[in-house]
Amino acid sequence: ARIDDNDGEFLLIEAADFLPKWLNPENSDNRVFFYKGELHIIPLSETEEQECDLSAASPTISQALTLLSSRSEEFLAAEPIRAAVYKRISGYPEKIQASFHRAHCYLPAGIVAVLRQCPSLVAPAVQAFYLRDPVDLRACRSFQTFPPDERVMTVVTFTKCLYAQLVQQKFVPDRRSGYTLPLPSHPQYKAYELGMKLAHGFEILCSKCSKVSPDSERNVLSGPLWERFLSSLKEKHYFKGEMEGSAKYLELLHKAEDYFRQSVTKPESSVEANPGDEILTLLRTTTIDLKEFEREAACLPPEDDDSWLEITPDDLDQMLKETRNESPPSTNEEEEKHDLEAVAESMKAFVSKVSTHEGAEMPWSSDESHVTFDVDSFTKALDRILGADSEELDSDDLDEEQEFDFSDEDDEDLDAENQREDEKVSPNELIGSLKSYMNEMDRELAQTNVGKSFTTRKKGASSVNAAASQSAGPDSGAEETELTPVDVDMNLVANLLESYSAQSGLAGPTSNILQSMGVYLPENADRTGSNKGATE
Repeated sequence: ARIDDNDGEFLLIEAADFLPKWLNPENSDNRVFFYKGELHIIPLSETEEQECDLSAASPTISQALTLLSSRSEEFLAAEPIRAAVYKRISGYPEKIQASFHRAHCYLPAGIVAVLRQCPSLVAPAVQAFYLRDPVDLRACRSFQTFPPDERVMTVVTFTKCLYAQLVQQKFVPDRRSGYTLPLPSHPQYKAYELGMKLAHGFEILCSKCSKVSPDSERNVLSGPLWERFLSSLKEKHYFKGEMEGSAKYLELLHKAEDYFRQSVTKPESSVEANPGDEILTLLRTTTIDLKEFEREAACLPPEDDDSWLEITPDDLDQMLKETRNESPPSTNEEEEKHDLEAVAESMKAFVSKVSTHEGAEMPWSSDESHVTFDVDSFTKALDRILGADSEELDSDDLDEEQEFDFSDEDDEDLDAENQREDEKVSPNELIGSLKSYMNEMDRELAQTNVGKSFTTRKKGASSVNAAASQSAGPDSGAEETELTPVDVDMNLVANLLESYSAQSGLAGPTSNILQSMGVYLPENADRTGSNKGATE
């Protein structure tokens, strides 16, 4: 079994964090199957994997089924992928009932009769109204198919999504349509409004359908489906070389037409019918008993409560956390411990992450495993790469040193011989030259107010932390005792907290980025007084 929609293999969205790198929407067609109750993914061939051909053509259905029937055990999806997908689909189909919403609607009798025969037609009708344009509304000026004269109260079953799309739309009907609404204070105002919107959707569908002639069977032979069927017959030599228009040819053609009509008009046909055509067909074949509908309207069951449409910000946050399977922070203020070092480290990890044209990946892991960092090993590796003492030269200095290597010379007097001599300068001399530039910059900036905008590190800070700060800020040197290193982590956290406070409890860049990495900040205690009600 394959399951897809307009977005493709939509179930794989639930397992996006666990999918192999090669699997993407472009090559997932005919690769994802449920086989004997288990999820299977057919990988790229060995040649394609070696060449990293991510745009490889997907297999055909027949090729995929052959592979599954012969080597299914090789294609069983990894356990994390299956767990994520099964968690999403667990509880179905019983769970479907929780997604329904039943509401009273004041509808034309024709629509009531159509929905009795095919309740699923409410979906395309709502979509037609929701995506309407000025051209669609032209057909709703006269309402030739569903005039408002004979309307009755009925119960319509929506999905919650369809009901929300319909009820939240603000719409005023055209005066020429004949659809009028009572005052908003009327007890059945919502039923009248919902029925009016739904009637517009059905009318739009019918206005878009093909114009069915009295001989509807002939209309079946005028579409692209018949043209493809006829071309297939010709390719397979169905007409046995008979000349087009001959008696034998026409006899074979009539047989093909009869077979095609029967195949298309069968209820179990897999051919998707146009919703408008289906509605008109039901109107012609269904008896509309207005008096029966009116009797049923007198004793309708109560409609469902739609309070689920309104949710508080706290409810929304809880829903998002449940979706990501995260436990919310403790509500006991005494037990809350917000590690500001974790905030700084998370932001550093995010900034250092390499992004691509597809976007930035959050440095968040669902397994909550701790990352270890061996300082000694990193320092030795850096020494081997740079060929110098890592305390005197870091990765940022290396890039700057390469730039200053050329800017140190007089641009007007450079010649080829001097350039060759400069290339032979020892690393220690280069570092000394770089130090002099940095010290000169420090002395110049010391006369300005730039340094006052940053928080500096207190005296006596550990050498390890001092070294970390030097990688992002200038080293003042032993001589300039009045210049202390900038506390990078403190400045980062202070700016993040200031930005978070400016959000006033609403969504913003700081909370969005930190929450995506599993870091939650508490409410600002300085604003929980008069502003607490406003932020909530």
